[in-house]
Amino acid sequence: MYTYKEDAFSDLFKGAFGFRPHNHKFYDASPAEKQEIWDYTCKSLERSIADQEAAKERALEEWHADLEVFTKFAGTRYSALRWMTQEEKFYDRQSVEHWVWKRGILFTDEGRALVKELDKIVKYESS
Repeated sequence: MYTYKEDAFSDLFKGAFGFRPHNHKFYDASPAEKQEIWDYTCKSLERSIADQEAAKERALEEWHADLEVFTKFAGTRYSALRWMTQEEKFYDRQSVEHWVWKRGILFTDEGRALVKELDKIVKYESS
């Protein structure tokens, strides 16, 4: 059974690297070594968060560019979104969320607003 600090390290490690540590040297390290590992993992988490934010920004830029092209030809945002989604099959709101997620923007304010907007545009099919 792990202590509170070991559980916290497991959570921190997962946030930084995407998986929980197994048989990590942290668990058997001296207090000074644990602090060094902890500090390194904190810095790794900060880099991971920065990378995720940069990826969201790139995805939003790509989304805006794609939407701009479609809107130019479709005439309106509504028509552009209809065109962009017309080849997809949507069964429920989760299908819409998946469509937005594939573009890397679901977990942004704009992505969440887009899900609500698409919910009123797409035609849902029965399964």
